[in-house]
Amino acid sequence: MLIAAFLATVIGISDGDTLTVLNEDKQQVKIRLAEIDAPENGQPFGAKSKQSLSDLCFGKQAKVTPRAKDQLGRTVARVSCDGVDANLEQVSRGMAWVYRKYAKDHNLFIFEHEAKRQQRGLWADKSPTPPWQWKKSARYAGACLIHYV
Repeated sequence: MLIAAFLATVIGISDGDTLTVLNEDKQQVKIRLAEIDAPENGQPFGAKSKQSLSDLCFGKQAKVTPRAKDQLGRTVARVSCDGVDANLEQVSRGMAWVYRKYAKDHNLFIFEHEAKRQQRGLWADKSPTPPWQWKKSARYAGACLIHYV
């Protein structure tokens, strides 16, 4: 059973869809933004996506609305930082894809379409590679390097 929404302070940004908060009990909680998938660190737009989330949330009060736990034990949540929906804003800025497998909020698709149309963020690239594809190719390349060294 998931806990109810809670207030916390954002104390760390791992990438464009993952942050760490300090809850009211002074416990650190790793949060994965629900329904979106941002470029990975080392991937094109990865650093810009991370900076965007940092600009939105770092050091600010966040309302965290948990949705699930992922396989890494992170809380998957919708997060609002100083009243701004970080999940939606990352998509609107072109700093994340809608994670179609898990998306329930139709507004995310509308904002993604508009970001594409206006070529914001990662959509300025002629052929942006979604993180789920990039991870597969990166793993494959890494496996090949390990195999042949």
